[in-house]
Amino acid sequence: MNRTLPPVPVRPGVPVPSAGMAGVGRAFKRAAVSQCHPTMLFAILLPFLIALAGGILLLWFGWAPLTEWLRDEASQWNVINSVDNWMISVGLFSLKLYLVPVLAAAILLPVSGILGLAIAAIFVMPLVLRHVGAREYKAVDRQGRHATAVSVWNALWVSVAFAVGWVLTLPLWLVPPMALLLHIFWWAFAFSRMMRIDAIVEHATPTERRLLLRRHNLGFWSVGFICALINLLPPAWVFLPVFSALVFAHYGLDALQRLRQETVIDMAP
Repeated sequence: MNRTLPPVPVRPGVPVPSAGMAGVGRAFKRAAVSQCHPTMLFAILLPFLIALAGGILLLWFGWAPLTEWLRDEASQWNVINSVDNWMISVGLFSLKLYLVPVLAAAILLPVSGILGLAIAAIFVMPLVLRHVGAREYKAVDRQGRHATAVSVWNALWVSVAFAVGWVLTLPLWLVPPMALLLHIFWWAFAFSRMMRIDAIVEHATPTERRLLLRRHNLGFWSVGFICALINLLPPAWVFLPVFSALVFAHYGLDALQRLRQETVIDMAP
């Protein structure tokens, strides 16, 4: 059962509290409630199925050429060749035999994941905004401009930056702590940069959008960081694109609502 959350009370002369870090926890709680709605449960299917189909196509058409290229490149890595020869000489397995498939999977699977996230940002976020806006943010008017164009451009550049950055930093995964840290960093980047724009682009004016992104940059990054941690769990890949959209929508619209309430207070005689 979905329940409507009360708006923040506004009294002239009393400052409206910023969403801040407290808003992050509030956004996750509200998103958990919203996710249980049948509409949001059904919305999980679109990005998941597209990411699944994209992953299958990438593996079908890209696995053989990619592994062949990686095998040729690995044969030129002196350190890898030395370690591989030593492991074989002492009766262990060949490092390159397992390293190449792991590297190929580390390249192709994130590409499928960022595809699902981009689909959620462009196509699912408008559904999320209509859902939460009609129930919990009725007072927040839609004043955004060119929302679709902004959303598509944002999804494109974030996806490209993520893919390029992910591939370029793959060699650092050979340093044990960096594998985990880089995974968290790049997915925190993807979630925060992809979803924060789409969460407010339909409702906020360009000026409000710039102010919100500057004021709540830490909050948006915190939401992205938590989503990146959840993303470490493979079962979360099914629902996380939609759930993250819900979290960012609640956080962004709540921050926008408070911003407009502050404006009303400042203008009051």
